Amino acid sequence: MNAHPGSPPPRPSDDESIAATAAAWLAQRDDTFSAADAAAFERWCAADPRHADAVCRLERAWATLQPLRNFRPTAQRHPDRDLLSAPARPSRGVIFPFRAFAFAAALMLTLGFWAVRTTSTSTLRYTTTAGGYERVILADHSVLELNGDTAAEVTYTAVERRVRLMHGEAHFTVAKNPARPFQVEAQGIAVRAVGTAFNVRLGAGEVEVLVTEGKVAVSPTETPSLAGPPARARAETPPNPGPTLLIANERAVVATNGPVTPPRVERIAPEAVRTALIWQGPSLVFAATPLAEVAAQFNRRNPIQIVLADPTLATLPIGGSFRPEHVEAFVQLLESGNEILVDRSDATRLVLRAAK
Repeated sequence: MNAHPGSPPPRPSDDESIAATAAAWLAQRDDTFSAADAAAFERWCAADPRHADAVCRLERAWATLQPLRNFRPTAQRHPDRDLLSAPARPSRGVIFPFRAFAFAAALMLTLGFWAVRTTSTSTLRYTTTAGGYERVILADHSVLELNGDTAAEVTYTAVERRVRLMHGEAHFTVAKNPARPFQVEAQGIAVRAVGTAFNVRLGAGEVEVLVTEGKVAVSPTETPSLAGPPARARAETPPNPGPTLLIANERAVVATNGPVTPPRVERIAPEAVRTALIWQGPSLVFAATPLAEVAAQFNRRNPIQIVLADPTLATLPIGGSFRPEHVEAFVQLLESGNEILVDRSDATRLVLRAAK
């Protein structure tokens, strides 16, 4: 039925009002969010289950729309944030503008309201092949960078941001939000941060965490089964050590194939940090880098592996800039010095030996 001229506009339903409020909170959070704002947002989410659900629906909708960027690679990965942010607030209260309501309504209409009955979390998976690289801007403007042969799952809720690194190596630049901690889980190890940058690499029986900015807390995760372990197992399992705090230019290595032990922490030079993260650039750049580390960098990006059959080659200094996929050209360059012999009998391996 059409409204009569001059009649007041229909009032939004409770669900519409909640969606508009949630959209306003998200717009404000992505712009400026003080500690007081974060606490108020957390209280609002906890006041009614529908509040947290609305936040999750909008974030899930935004994340669902992100793959559309692949159809226009030259377009910005995100629209202008000013289009989604709320205007300046007065000293009291929170203004929920029509712009925020329009944002919520547009997302809900775009998805045909299918998200209303879904769960309160969503998980997105990102993978790269050997030699690949992927840079993803997440829904909260955090940046996820994946090295070659890497897989990660990202799950966001109204109160936390969680990433599970299944294999490989990834770097995280975390958007600051004290009300929504950012946690990375890898083989039973949790790395917790608020606003910082760090690298996580899964190795053979270990997890390596390198902090490039800010600080993080590293600790074992608690993942018991629903029934819980047997009483004897609980009695024999040593208590988990407390979290280990890392700051910029510190690296921790945590063993994952034995009893739970505190991480091995070391301070490393800025040059070593740059070397460890050279995979983030289009080329591999080395400056007097040991051949063992150079081989490891190439091996993370290629199915053909460099093998050092002679231990004396491990410390051979290497300098130069190389494309990560040009592993054969790099090995040929080593051969040209007549100090290294290469065995190519196995199509999947380049075995290096010192010339006698």
